[in-house]
Amino acid sequence: MSEILVLHGPNLNLLGQREPEVYGQMTLSEINLRIKSAGDKLGLEVRTFQANGEGALIDALHESRDWASGAIFNPGGYTHTSVALRDAVAAVELPVIEVHISNVYARQDFRHRSLISPVCVGKISGFGWRSYLLGLQALAWIIEGAE
Repeated sequence: MSEILVLHGPNLNLLGQREPEVYGQMTLSEINLRIKSAGDKLGLEVRTFQANGEGALIDALHESRDWASGAIFNPGGYTHTSVALRDAVAAVELPVIEVHISNVYARQDFRHRSLISPVCVGKISGFGWRSYLLGLQALAWIIEGAE
């Protein structure tokens, strides 16, 4: 069974409370349960991790090199600012899919630019918490080598 890292960036621990009109009512714990359940159905073991600091996110990416077949990453606000996270994604040499709950292109202009996207195999945004499920399905296809 392939193992997958689902990495949640800053402020995602406040899901369900923070701007529910943008991010929905579901908590991060509820989303993680749904991601893990979907992973089981796809034959993937999912490990989730959330951190508000860049260093912890970078450490989680680095550690995933030893056990993961790929990662799904919602870098939150670091999407637009963190060269360090961009470099960590590139360094792990795993397929990484960038996900966002909201449609970043329907929001402020600064959210339209991602430093992370160029080193990811793909990006999914705008489908609420289901963006993670779409990312998981895409990662399963990549790991299987499906065309």
